[in-house]
Order: sequence, then structure tokens, then C-alpha cells
Amino acid sequence: MLREIDKNIWVAEQPLRYFGLSVGTRMTVISLANSELVVISPIQVDEATIDQLNKIGNVRHIVAPNLYHYLFASKFKHFYPKATFWAAPGLNSKKPELPIDKIIKADENNFLDEIQYLLFDGFRTFGLSGPDLLNECVFFHPESRTLVLTDTAYHFDESFPLITQLAARVIGTYKTLSPSWLERLSTQEKEKVRQSVKNILAWDFERVIVAHGSIIENNGKQRFREGYEWFLGLSLNVA
Repeated sequence: MLREIDKNIWVAEQPLRYFGLSVGTRMTVISLANSELVVISPIQVDEATIDQLNKIGNVRHIVAPNLYHYLFASKFKHFYPKATFWAAPGLNSKKPELPIDKIIKADENNFLDEIQYLLFDGFRTFGLSGPDLLNECVFFHPESRTLVLTDTAYHFDESFPLITQLAARVIGTYKTLSPSWLERLSTQEKEKVRQSVKNILAWDFERVIVAHGSIIENNGKQRFREGYEWFLGLSLNVA
């Protein structure tokens, strides 16, 4: 079910296990001024959620924001065949069988006039086969002052099962907004990451939505900065 978190922005969650841990996953829905809906990182949806979506607007844009969050996008596209399936750079090569319509490219995607975005350059995640390029597009919704992240930071807390909490403490993602030790060890191009973080900190956001973990409603910019100061091992100034 969709949950409205601010004007013109909703989320929906579902259970998900990764490396045997219950981490959950979350999609974000943003309504544009023309009532078109942008769905970022789709999850499995039921009839009730589809009915909710149809009541609030027209699903016209489906976004697979990185090279990992595409599992439910094809089925979502099946429900909304007229919607444009946007994908992060490189996903068309990794998964050529996906019904991708367009690749997200800087300065070429006019549907995002109301949503600012950038490619988080240089960041690598730790996948099943080891360090892997993530190619994540992160989004900023100015109207609600919300930053939308997928796998470039996590935020696990006491709302998660005990085993997940314990694992999060070990890898550095318990009650912090940051990547884990695994991403820190996997990511070598720290200067590219620093520039991406600097560009994100230029946005005026308060809330942070993550795909895995709890939403941060307040002081999101400060907590994002602190998390990436740890990740990069240097001080960052808030824009």
C-alpha cells in the first residue's frame, strides 16, 4: 500500500532478504504538476496499490535507478505498458532482456524538470560476486525537500529484526545514514564519490528516503554529510 509522506510524494514497502538478512525494500512515487507519476525503484504491487496509483495520477515513468534495482520493473511495466521505462546507464548491457525504453542521461531527460537528479559517480557496491559498479541515479524532489537514495546509503534501526540490527552494527549502518564497510572497501575512486557528494549537498533537502532502512524525516542533510565523511575519511562542508 502507498503511504503519503508529503505533498505529491508517496512510498510503498515490501519484505526483502539479502545475504540472508531481512532488509526490506522501498519504492518512491512522485507526482508531477501534470499528474504524471514517476515511480522510482518499483516493488511488487498488488491490486490495492495499483488502484491507489490510478487514483492519484497516471503512471508515465518507471525508473530502475541503478544496476541492481530492476527486479520488479518488468512486471510493473506490464501493468503500465504506455509508461516509459527509464534505466540507469549500463543496465541495458547488463540485462538486455529488460523492456527498457530510455537510458537516463544528464541534460536530456525533460520529464525530470521537477525532479533534480545526478549519477553517483565512482561508487561500488559489494554484490554476490564481489565489488561491482552501482551506477546509481539519485533524485531530489525540491517541493518536499526530499532526497531519494537507493543503495548509496542505508539506515537500519530498532524497527528491523535483531539479526539485521546486529549485522548493521558490524558493517556500520545501524542508526547512521551511510554505506557500509563493504562499500567503503569496494570503492576506490573516492575523488569521484566526493564530487558526487558535494553536488548532492548543494541541494536543500531535509528528508532522506532510502530503499533499505528507515526514512529519515529530519536533519537528513547533516546525517548524509556525516555518513559520507566517515565513508570518505575527510571533512565535508554543507552547502
